[in-house]
Amino acid sequence: MLNKRSLLRTTLAVAAAATLGFAAQAQDKTIKIGVTAGPHAQIMEVVKKVAAKNGLNLKVIEFGDYVQPNAALAAGDLDANSYQHRPYLDAQVKDRGYKISWVADTVNFPIGIYSKKIKALSELPTGAKFGLPNDPTNGGRALLLLQTQGLIKLKEGAGLKATPLDVVSNPKKLRFVELDAAQLPRSLDDLDASTVNTNFAISAGLNPKKDAIALESAKNPYVNIMVVRDADKNQPWVAQLIKSYHSDEVRQFIDKEFKGSVFPAF
Repeated sequence: MLNKRSLLRTTLAVAAAATLGFAAQAQDKTIKIGVTAGPHAQIMEVVKKVAAKNGLNLKVIEFGDYVQPNAALAAGDLDANSYQHRPYLDAQVKDRGYKISWVADTVNFPIGIYSKKIKALSELPTGAKFGLPNDPTNGGRALLLLQTQGLIKLKEGAGLKATPLDVVSNPKKLRFVELDAAQLPRSLDDLDASTVNTNFAISAGLNPKKDAIALESAKNPYVNIMVVRDADKNQPWVAQLIKSYHSDEVRQFIDKEFKGSVFPAF
């Protein structure tokens, strides 16, 4: 009986040590999260500090375009990313077969129209060169903004996947120049006007509330999101990461730093 009790105590001690070892190992794991440069990176640095207080180590990795963060996540080079909206994710999953999924909403960046040559859309000359993002969902989003502003009319049902080929009315004969979204702020010298995603606008030193000559409504379907691989959705660190992002510290930073150009979506 004594030997059995001794064996039981030994077994329990080993199990407890294994459990503690697993917990310590989980705390020591560094979660690699991909972001685009600018506001997403700035916000994630605050999330990183909050997460550290909760025992979660984050490594923030910046990218210069919208394509690489999803490719890196799907390939296992990242554990999560935070930079895109749901329509873009859905298009990427459909087109590329990625096994990655939404886990949380983060922030909302209303897209804007910017120009170094005019102060109002009414000043756009006939035949103006107008910049658009060249990725499908943001390109469609930009065209929908132009339609809302009365500059063009799109084919019925074109929706978020609209392209310049779907423009059925273009009174000012705008000439669309499709470029990588990150390049658009740098191309304003060569364009009459351009739509620019807010994260790239802020990175380029533009203030959406002051510099945009038109802004998308804050009530739009383009809320940015946090994404992980399908297989990791129920991992404990995912819940901890979301909790850290959705903290009061992060909300206060967004409100103070961006002054209404970026909206918390939590």
